[in-house]
Amino acid sequence: MYWYPDWITAMMVKEKLGIQNGITDISTGGEAMNKVKEPIFYAKASVDTMMRKYKAADLPPKGHFHYHQGVFLSGVYKTYQACGEKKYFQYIKDWVDASIDKDGTPVDFNKGHLDDLQPGILMYALLDETGDVKYKKALDLLVTALKDMPRNEIGGFWHKDDLPDQMWLDGLYMGGPIGAEYGARFDAPECFDLVAEQVLLMEQATKDEKTGLLYHAWDSSKAESWADKETGLSPEFWGRSIGWVPVAVLDDLDFIPKDHKKRSEMERFVRELLQTVCNYQSDQGRWYQVVDKGGQEGNWLETSCSCLFVAAICKAAGKGILPESYLEQARKGFEGVIDSLGWNGEDLLVGNVCIGTGVGDYKHYCDRPTSVNDLHGVGAFLIMCTEMQKFWR
Repeated sequence: MYWYPDWITAMMVKEKLGIQNGITDISTGGEAMNKVKEPIFYAKASVDTMMRKYKAADLPPKGHFHYHQGVFLSGVYKTYQACGEKKYFQYIKDWVDASIDKDGTPVDFNKGHLDDLQPGILMYALLDETGDVKYKKALDLLVTALKDMPRNEIGGFWHKDDLPDQMWLDGLYMGGPIGAEYGARFDAPECFDLVAEQVLLMEQATKDEKTGLLYHAWDSSKAESWADKETGLSPEFWGRSIGWVPVAVLDDLDFIPKDHKKRSEMERFVRELLQTVCNYQSDQGRWYQVVDKGGQEGNWLETSCSCLFVAAICKAAGKGILPESYLEQARKGFEGVIDSLGWNGEDLLVGNVCIGTGVGDYKHYCDRPTSVNDLHGVGAFLIMCTEMQKFWR
């Protein structure tokens, strides 16, 4: 159940977001729309589009238990929670059942890759709905793999076991929420400690004290070609990697106990990060691929990071971590994303999404191809829409 802090009511939120009877009058880039409708309208249209395109078992990379599908289906689950349409839940179940065996073991995954642990978050809902023990077995296996991830010299998880010593921002989303929820559900307080530790180590390793932004990655060995030879840091602030951080930490905080010794530091981290990110929002509402270089040649407005930032701002305001004044920037970001949408008949097109991306320099990020209805982008879009929907009541 979503709650509003004492200082904010549903009516205040609607007024803050400029909502009148569920619709606010602004023009959109989508040819089929000239008004912004309720966020859940766009979420359902997006999921329906993807369901027409892919059978659940065929979601790419087909047959692999991977965060591409996990991010998208996490958004589908949030859409199901918001609207209650059973077909969305069934779609999730169909993919999971095609991706794990009867004992809960993923049929194709690498337990040493954080990316391959993320879809485990889907098991909680399936366990609740069905009671099938295979989902609990899957969780046991995946959380054990999380605990056993190799670590670098400061104790931070390697992003992958074939990327020694490297911490990537994305990893907080891949491993944190599944671990935090496991701790709450199965009386495993060591999971809270583990998740909180990794969050704060990531801040320690990647935060730029001048800007408050986070570098995409850190190589403690300083061996990678992208790593600064003195600091080990990558050279740029990549939007989507930063976006995963507050989304992950806020999901963690859904389960980290109020009296946990590191909770206040986690809240402080996400508050400071989002306040910093808001300083880099463009006039159009979205954020740039390389966050701090919006005016530089080659840079471009990227949809998935914009969605993640909006979602995190909304959730942080709902938890009382950010002041209500930041909802204005969430509104601006949401409208900016809606402005960028396209339509092809009934199909909603979420474009200007950076494809999957490793670590690199400014040119590397700016030259990355964009895609339409990439699972990264649609998943982030659904997360944004469902967080915004909570303010439409």
